[in-house]
Amino acid sequence: MAKSFRWLFFLLGLLVFSAGISLTINMQHLGVHPWDVLNVAMFDKIGFTVGTWNIIISFILIGVCLILDRRYIKIGTFFNAVLIGSFVDFYHWTGILPTATNTWLDVIFMLIGICIMGFGGGMYNAAGVGSGPRDGFMLSIADKLGAPIGRVRIITECSVLVLGLIIGGPVFIFTFVFTFIQSPIFQATYLKLGDFVLKIEYKQNENRKKRDVS
Repeated sequence: MAKSFRWLFFLLGLLVFSAGISLTINMQHLGVHPWDVLNVAMFDKIGFTVGTWNIIISFILIGVCLILDRRYIKIGTFFNAVLIGSFVDFYHWTGILPTATNTWLDVIFMLIGICIMGFGGGMYNAAGVGSGPRDGFMLSIADKLGAPIGRVRIITECSVLVLGLIIGGPVFIFTFVFTFIQSPIFQATYLKLGDFVLKIEYKQNENRKKRDVS
């Protein structure tokens, strides 16, 4: 039962996180997250869908992690790789999220999208069923080099950003402020919801023990 709750929480987090990604991509003329710069660039140049490229790149990163340090790869990592890209395509296919209006409203939508990504990211990580492919990749690199994860994250995302920019991805002002908005929300959500998951899990275990005794 406790594991079922964690997985449900994880899936809900992925749904929320993917909604944030889709909303920011709809406002891509303002700039998107460095990883999405690459996804959108590959979509524009080669085809498939943005979600498909998210999945392809995720599995490439998982492959690298399996070579460098497989500790960070769990079953949730594979679900993350497949479901986020699928959910992103689902949101774009249904058209249920706001699209660009080329007015000041786009800035509001972009900010909302970034906040949703921060909340959703904290939510699915709080479930504790596996790191995302990108986080696992950067953690593996940091361990292998003995470098601070913060420095590795900056170098990795800058490299991805440059590659996406060269290919022709959407880079603008929000590309550079993404982390400053998303990271604090992610951190706060991860800590709060992590405690929440543990409390629910504890209550479920206690109730199970009572039933076993009775």
